[in-house]
Amino acid sequence: MKKIILFFSLLLGFCCFAQDHFSGISTSNRVGILNGAINPAEFSNLSKKFEINFYGLSFDVSNNKIGFNDLTSDTNLEDLIFTGTESVNMRIDGQILGPSFAMKWRKWGFGITTKANVKFDVIDVDTALGNAIFNNDLTLNSTLLNQSGNQRLSGTSYGEVGLSVARNVFENDKHRFDVGITLKFLFPGSYSNFGLSNLNGTITQNASGAFLTTTEPATLNIAYSGSLADSFSNFNDYTKSIFGGLNGVATDIGVNYQWKDGKDKYKIKGGLAIRNIGSMTFKDDNNYNTNYTLSIPSSNPLDLSLFENINNLSEVEDVLFNNNYLSINNQNKTDFRVNLPTLLTMYADFKIVSKVFVTGYLQQKMKKDDGNDQITARNIFSVTPRVNLGFFEAYLPVSTDDVSGTNVGFGFRLAGFYLGSNSIITSLADGKQANIYTGYRFAFL
Repeated sequence: MKKIILFFSLLLGFCCFAQDHFSGISTSNRVGILNGAINPAEFSNLSKKFEINFYGLSFDVSNNKIGFNDLTSDTNLEDLIFTGTESVNMRIDGQILGPSFAMKWRKWGFGITTKANVKFDVIDVDTALGNAIFNNDLTLNSTLLNQSGNQRLSGTSYGEVGLSVARNVFENDKHRFDVGITLKFLFPGSYSNFGLSNLNGTITQNASGAFLTTTEPATLNIAYSGSLADSFSNFNDYTKSIFGGLNGVATDIGVNYQWKDGKDKYKIKGGLAIRNIGSMTFKDDNNYNTNYTLSIPSSNPLDLSLFENINNLSEVEDVLFNNNYLSINNQNKTDFRVNLPTLLTMYADFKIVSKVFVTGYLQQKMKKDDGNDQITARNIFSVTPRVNLGFFEAYLPVSTDDVSGTNVGFGFRLAGFYLGSNSIITSLADGKQANIYTGYRFAFL
C-alpha cells in the first residue's frame, strides 16, 4: 500500500495542470455543449445553430491535507497526509469530453456527446490507522479507534454517450423558459472498492511494529472488476479499460429561465438541473464482490506492516484470510451495480454592464459518499466574474468545496479554444486543489 501514497503524491504533482470540470466556461453566456453538460435545457439556447466539440480535457486533484508547497518541502508526504485527527479525504478526477455535436432548430435543441471518466478516491480514512501503517516510529504508544463510518478506497473508470433534447416552452419580449433532458448510455470499464466500516479497536505500537486489535466486529467490503482487479495503484490500469460494454443508463433533467434584454440577450439567466440519475452494472469474468465480518482478537493482533507492499485488493484479502480475521457474510462473484453521483445543480448568471457578467453556481450531491456501491461527488459553491468580448472571454472563478476548501482560479477563451483552472491562483499559494482544463470547439451559423 506504499504505492497508493506514491500514486497520490505523483498525481498531485502532475495535476498542478488539473480541475473542477470546466468551471467558469460551462456557465458562460456563450452557450454551447459545455453548458448543456450541466443543464440539458441549455441546448435550446445555443449561441449558434451548430456546434462541434473536437476535444475537452479536465483533470482535478483535491485533498484536505497537502498543499502545493508541501510538494517541494523536505517533509515526508506520508507524515503530512496522516497528521492531525481529521480523517483523510482525497479526490482524483479526470474527464475527457470527446467528439460531440449540438444544433438548434426552431424552438428545439439537440445534442449528442461522448465522455470518458476516471476517478480514484480516499474517503474518511482514519489518520491513526494510516499513520501506523506507513509511519510507524517504533515507540511505545496505544491509540483507540472509534470509527462508526465507512473508510473507503475506491476507483472507477467508465464511458458514456449522451443524447439530449431541449425545447423552448414559453417566450415573450421579457421572459423565456426552456426545459431539457439527456439520456446517458453508460459503458462501465473498471471498478474497485475497499470499504471498512465500524472499526473500533486499538493500535499498539512498540519496538516490534504496529498491531491492530478490534473490540467488536467490523464490516469489510472488497469489490473489483476489470483491470482494477490486478492493481489499484497504477494509473494505466484506470485508462486501459475506460469503455466497457453497454451496461447502464442515467438521466439529466433541467429547466432554464431568462429575464431578457433584447432578442438574444438577457439581464439574468437561471438554471436548475438534476444530473446522473442512474446506475451501471459491471460485468467481467474477474468480477468479485464480497462482504466480510472482520474480527481481530487481542490474542492474535494484526501486524500492520503486512500491508506496506500491497498492490491489489486480492492481496489485502489474502493477508486477512490467512490470519483467520475474516468470515464471509455474503459473496457475489457475478454482476454488481454501482450508483452514479446524483447531483442537484443550480446557477444564476447576472449581466452587470455590457460584456461583464457574474455567475453564482451551486452543486449539491444527493447521496452520501460512504456507500460501497456509490461513486463520489463534491459539494461546490462558486462565484465567477467574467468579461466576454465575443471572440475573447476571461473569467476568475472563486469556489469552495467540502474537500479542499476555498480556491481561486483563472481561465480564458479565444474563439473556440479555451484553457483554464479553478484553482491555479490558490495552488501557487499553497492551496489543496490543483487542476486544469482545455479544449476546442467550433460553432457556426
